Amino acid sequence: MALAEDSVREALKQVIDPELFVNIVDLGLIYVVEVGDEKEDGRHDVKIEMTMTSPMCPAGPQLVAGTKSAAEGLEEVDECEVKVVMEPAWSPEKMTDEARDHLGIF
Repeated sequence: MALAEDSVREALKQVIDPELFVNIVDLGLIYVVEVGDEKEDGRHDVKIEMTMTSPMCPAGPQLVAGTKSAAEGLEEVDECEVKVVMEPAWSPEKMTDEARDHLGIF
């Protein structure tokens, strides 16, 4: 069965920003989830483009490692490549309503 982008995004919700205590998907840090073609073994490579809340985010390496680990934790994922991008810049508007509520941002 083909791997859906939604499944990957759901798995990424287990990655929590250690400073804000909100998952990276609801924070709006995940920009692109690209699922590669199915391989002979039925698995896929996944490419993820994500950003940080700021260029100097101290949790950056931890979040990238967590993202890679969460994606590769899916049975259907062979390898995950995570690319950190700073364009477009992250802003609170990228957050879900739930994340804004959690952080008291309206």
